[in-house]
Amino acid sequence: MTELWVIVPAYQEAARIDATLRALAAQHDRDFTLLVVDNGSTDTTPDQVLAFARTAPFPVHLLVEPEKGVGCAVDTGFRHAIDHGATLLARTDADCLPEPGWAGAARAGTLASGGLVCGRVTARRDEHGPLGRAVFRALVALGALFGRIRPAHRRRHGYLTPYRMHAGNNMAITADLYLATDGMPRRPSPTDRAFINRIRRHTTAIVHRPDMVVQNSTRRIRAYGLRGTARWYLERGPGHRNADVR
Repeated sequence: MTELWVIVPAYQEAARIDATLRALAAQHDRDFTLLVVDNGSTDTTPDQVLAFARTAPFPVHLLVEPEKGVGCAVDTGFRHAIDHGATLLARTDADCLPEPGWAGAARAGTLASGGLVCGRVTARRDEHGPLGRAVFRALVALGALFGRIRPAHRRRHGYLTPYRMHAGNNMAITADLYLATDGMPRRPSPTDRAFINRIRRHTTAIVHRPDMVVQNSTRRIRAYGLRGTARWYLERGPGHRNADVR
């Protein structure tokens, strides 16, 4: 028997989480349990999740993780889900909009591969016009290229498979693989490259699902500017800016 849980880390997302919850409620495949991990919000984020839970088309749980950092929230959420019966885990973020086929693609991808599934990330259409979305696509492509050519990511360092772009806000993994690789690094964002490199040292079962689509917030472009956002996607950190743009 397989059981899918969707984990959403959240911090100060009162302005955006309702849209994320509605997008999850609009999934074609709604045979999953939703777990929102609140990372110590002081706004109405937890209240909005609890209000949604009263009419949601699937079970909804709210968990509080006091240790700061998206990696801490994700790891706590994944381990909680596994402890409560999850065999498949999918993640998106509280400022993202999973498209209607997302959950079904996550389920199909993890069952078929037995490993990690990386989805496709696009820019939210309600935050920027065509130019902003094009900039976002270019930054994602830059990050993917940097990951492939980065000397530290070459297979001679013990990796079993070539580097693949991995967005933490659009991923799915089996519970067995998550536990076998020690899970998400418990630290502030960015954690994506460190996580996928843990997986690459353990298995070749990493696949890309172009039909597993999440619309990603582009607010970091406004907060960091083009240069700062490029630094972020190249894992050079946010420079002098606070790592949390929310």
